[in-house]
Amino acid sequence: MKSNKKDNRIVYSTDPDFEFEEEQQHVETLPPQQQKLYILLDRKQRKGKSVTLVTGFVGHEDDLKELAKNLKTRCGVGGSAKDGEIIIQGDFRQKVKQLLEADGYKVKLSGG
Repeated sequence: MKSNKKDNRIVYSTDPDFEFEEEQQHVETLPPQQQKLYILLDRKQRKGKSVTLVTGFVGHEDDLKELAKNLKTRCGVGGSAKDGEIIIQGDFRQKVKQLLEADGYKVKLSGG
């Protein structure tokens, strides 16, 4: 099984002046007018259940979770936000599209 996570190992050096610098991945959240989100219906690996998947969000994980919470509340269903995707339980493509467009996002329906 392949892991997509970065390899976080301890670095050792014999150089007495060596300083370990961690890579900081601070992603700025783009304003809604600059975001291009894709909405699709997904059934893969979900035991035949349909979910509305929103992809293409560029920004901080906390902002993604806040947007997901907002969508879940307004649709009245459950879901989650992780790995840059928002998952809304059920087929709510049209409603999610209307809600995101009302918030100023550029939205495109994707898939069949």
